Amino acid sequence: MEAELFYIEKGQGFPLILLHGNGEDSSYFAHQIDEFSSSYHVYAIDTRGHGKSPRGTAPFTIRQFADDLLAFMNRHGIEKAHIMGFSDGGNTAMIFAMRYPERVERLILNGANLDPSGVKRSIQLPIEIGYKFASRSAHKSEKAKQNAEMLGLMVNDPNVDPDELKSIKARTLVIAGTSDMIREDHTRLIASKIAGSQLAIIKGNHFIANKNAPEFNRVVLEFLGE
Repeated sequence: MEAELFYIEKGQGFPLILLHGNGEDSSYFAHQIDEFSSSYHVYAIDTRGHGKSPRGTAPFTIRQFADDLLAFMNRHGIEKAHIMGFSDGGNTAMIFAMRYPERVERLILNGANLDPSGVKRSIQLPIEIGYKFASRSAHKSEKAKQNAEMLGLMVNDPNVDPDELKSIKARTLVIAGTSDMIREDHTRLIASKIAGSQLAIIKGNHFIANKNAPEFNRVVLEFLGE
């Protein structure tokens, strides 16, 4: 049984789907929804088990989230969309664009990573330690299990071989912050493997869409409007 995903919908025009990061919800894009909806039909989705979307019984993986997105688009009659994903949402968008290239017009990957090695070690190590502890106590309560699953996404996913990115056909913008938790060489690797992609490194940390919205929005809207 597929999960009925919660979403915020605003605007008219070509569909633009926004996918948030780990442990967040659609409200992460508070500084994008209004501005983007003046030109596009925006859908900001809560991922399975995040925000107001149910966890359901399917696997809690990036690839499942990509299939959830396909089901969402089918249910809402969206043949093709621009897809913008942040962090784990970027990883979902990346997998989706590889699996269902005919459904993606333009792709924006913000702070995505191919595997855990793409995250700066100072950030990743505590996540791995936290995941070990959380996994041990996952059987104790629903909350503990949920915590282990969230951390598990950052330890076990998405595991994409760089050469797999060559299957992405959509025009792509790869965007990250100057002091992002994703290593800059890793972000550049992603951009280099997607044919004809654009790369933008803008001032800020991992959360540039939230913390440096004017610059982020300008770069994204310019890319979409080309």
